[in-house]
Amino acid sequence: MNARRSACAVGLACVGFGLLLSARLPVTAGERTEITFPGTRAYPESITATSDGALFAGSLAEGGIFRVPPGAAAAERWVQPGANDSMSTLGVLADEKSGTLWVCSNNLGAFGVVPPGGAKPVALKAFDLKSGAPKGSYPLPGDKTLCNDMVVGSDGTVYVTDSFQPHVLRLKPDGRALEVWAEHPGFGGEGANLDGIAVGSDGRVYVNTYSTGRLFRIEMEKDGKAGRITQLQPSQKIEHPDGMRAYTGNALLMVEGAGRFDIIRLEGNNAKVEVVKDGYKVPVSVVQVGNVAWVLEGQLNTLFEPKAGKPGPFHAYAVPLPKSE
Repeated sequence: MNARRSACAVGLACVGFGLLLSARLPVTAGERTEITFPGTRAYPESITATSDGALFAGSLAEGGIFRVPPGAAAAERWVQPGANDSMSTLGVLADEKSGTLWVCSNNLGAFGVVPPGGAKPVALKAFDLKSGAPKGSYPLPGDKTLCNDMVVGSDGTVYVTDSFQPHVLRLKPDGRALEVWAEHPGFGGEGANLDGIAVGSDGRVYVNTYSTGRLFRIEMEKDGKAGRITQLQPSQKIEHPDGMRAYTGNALLMVEGAGRFDIIRLEGNNAKVEVVKDGYKVPVSVVQVGNVAWVLEGQLNTLFEPKAGKPGPFHAYAVPLPKSE
């Protein structure tokens, strides 16, 4: 994890596109524009939302799950650290169809983060989306693993990125165990890699790699097996890509640990990078709610790099999205 985050640098300059977009599409008066997380050890790592506007986030340092009620501007502790044998909580995803909050639970003791509740197997956890009650636990296969993020396919299959292994895992509907779904040498490399994952409007699965800054498309066969895997060519260098979600018009919303929030326009094997806003403090995740994207700052450099200083208040910020094309 130290290797995963230590290369993060915070961007400082706003890109012209982002400035123009913000000026053209201001947030409606009276709407919340930022959300705060309590304490100095929240270190939120992922954010998700339900259709009513409620937001959920994990906590890398403390564990457990935060919830932000619809319209509220402050996160509240919702699932206690250690619940369902969970440890540090990274990726979170609200699956309203199954009524499940999927959560990545990891042991980061080797990086100086004491596992809440003690060391347990790295696993994909399931919680009831309404009550927060435990629903299931699915250990990642192998010894050196890091459950980073997940996405749910149209049939209910859950696809999970393992940052320490060059493969994407899947959990079939009513499945009892995670299994390797897609493998590629480009998913690996020094440090932690496979990170953000999304299902595009074309039905294909897209993943990025944190340390090596790559973006891939995975074809979906009719029988559900992974097909051809293609490395896409971004229009500009992407630095430590992290959380990623599908967006309208066969595009993706993505944050870069270097400080940027992007829209990625998919054009064949090319990926046009449009920087919406720069200058975030190590952004880690993004989620869309209506015509707004919530960008979550992790400030993880202050956890893993002593010279980075102490973190400021932890926030998620609302960014207006352009009208559908």
